Amino acid sequence: MNLVVALVATEIGLTKQQILDSVSGYRQRAGARSDALDKMFERDKDELRALGVPLETIPSSTDPNDLREARYRIPKSEYLLPEDIAFTPSELAVLSLAGDVWSTGSLSADARSGLRKIRALGIDVDEPILGFAPRLTAQDPAFAPLQAAIEASRVVTFDYLKPGEDRAKRRTLAPLALVEYEGRWHVYGRDLGAGADRTFLLSRVTGEVVAERETFDPADREGAGDRALAGLEALAARQRALVEVTPGSEGELRLLRRATPARQGHLVSYVDRHIFADELASYGPEVRVVEPPELRDAVVERLRAAAAVHEGDAS
Repeated sequence: MNLVVALVATEIGLTKQQILDSVSGYRQRAGARSDALDKMFERDKDELRALGVPLETIPSSTDPNDLREARYRIPKSEYLLPEDIAFTPSELAVLSLAGDVWSTGSLSADARSGLRKIRALGIDVDEPILGFAPRLTAQDPAFAPLQAAIEASRVVTFDYLKPGEDRAKRRTLAPLALVEYEGRWHVYGRDLGAGADRTFLLSRVTGEVVAERETFDPADREGAGDRALAGLEALAARQRALVEVTPGSEGELRLLRRATPARQGHLVSYVDRHIFADELASYGPEVRVVEPPELRDAVVERLRAAAAVHEGDAS
């Protein structure tokens, strides 16, 4: 923190020696070996950059290769919020809580930068946050490499296994957005093999996501998340299941939140038939699928498979 304050406060930057001589935390170790202080400074620089702090190195005008005369600074324009943006204490409390909800590994570089700027305001949040902050993490192994590829505008390849297929197929994708829908993460982008925009369920990505050297225009990411969600919502609107649910059951509590009443039971929209069949089968006799027949058959198939596995349990 002392290093950040010092580097934000200077316009022309500080040399490494000036930092070691004047910044609290270094000057108290004046008796330490110079190589130990150098390593400490290099480690601190790496940590600041990993935290998203825009640490800038300004080469010496006389010798650009002489790092002893290079200057370091943190541009205020990149570190602090614009002067025309202000938050009330209540808004700061919500933003801080939202930042705490996400684990560091799931937070994008842009989001980490925004959270850092908010905390850099130095305003005391006097609105109490009661209870606890839930932790939201993306469990799919593909999430982190896809997020990194999106931020770097890098094309990726991965194997994708669709239901009913025996082998995964190799996909080449320009990933534009990661979106959460119905509690599951999807990646949306340009499928270079198909020559069309596609949305893939992360849980069906098998193996490693590989970032290729090929890049794409970062401008393509603009509005991609909205387009992905609109596509998923349109698909769900076209696919509706008529179900009968036992009153007072867990199935009723979970399904009726997203259902509309019908003359016989309730209509529930869904995106993926196989995933929805898994969910409906998990409720057992609490839910009965009236239509469509292919969804009903998928649920029956899962229930029969479960019964076959437990056939010998009673004995």
